[in-house]
Amino acid sequence: MLKIVRVKSGMLGRIGTYNCKDVKVEVGDSCIVEVERGKDSGIVITEPEIIENFTASKDIKRLIRKANSEDLKKIEQNKKDAKDAFKKCQEKIEQSKLDMKLVDVEYIFDKSKIVCYFIADGRVDFRELVKDLANEFKIRIELRQIGVRDEAKILDGYGKCGQRLCCSNFTKDFQPVTIRMA
Repeated sequence: MLKIVRVKSGMLGRIGTYNCKDVKVEVGDSCIVEVERGKDSGIVITEPEIIENFTASKDIKRLIRKANSEDLKKIEQNKKDAKDAFKKCQEKIEQSKLDMKLVDVEYIFDKSKIVCYFIADGRVDFRELVKDLANEFKIRIELRQIGVRDEAKILDGYGKCGQRLCCSNFTKDFQPVTIRMA
């Protein structure tokens, strides 16, 4: 038997399934979850569901706890620190003269890693940039190349219709659009 919930986390709104075991959470609650390397924060998006016949899987991480007031303060501080990190990353990109546009920067909850989201026309050799950023921040750096629709999702905004952009509001995963579809 397993009690699971779905949690949305990160800038791109990744949705994962987590074992919430003894933690009582509801839709909309902020929580702390276990990720590949450390802890991250997220928001519960489904009611807890009990699965009777469950075979063990390493894919399901655990929901550590419902976010308390200290956790919420730390999340807000991470957002402020991410703004400073964005400026420093932007400077390093300009110094390196790389053909890439920095979109956003985020710290994961426990500050063990910085994730930098960027767009570029093609592949970018950013190995030296990663070394410079690692020396600057003294933590693990991850650079993720994203598409223009992901950029629109992160930056958010309003479309011609006057409504919030669909890629920010509704769309979870972007499927490729072919020329024929356009």
